[in-house]
Amino acid sequence: MQLVKKENLPSKMCLVCNRPFNWRKKWEKVWDEVKYCSEKCKKNKKG
Repeated sequence: MQLVKKENLPSKMCLVCNRPFNWRKKWEKVWDEVKYCSEKCKKNKKG
């Protein structure tokens, strides 16, 4: 297993709050589908 430093992890911008968020292990298989930084932003998404 190869370790990756935090500063080298991929990141995206949240569609709701426009803040950057980094890759998380729990998103490993669905990273392309992740659009929101948190459940709060997901619930407050613009319709």
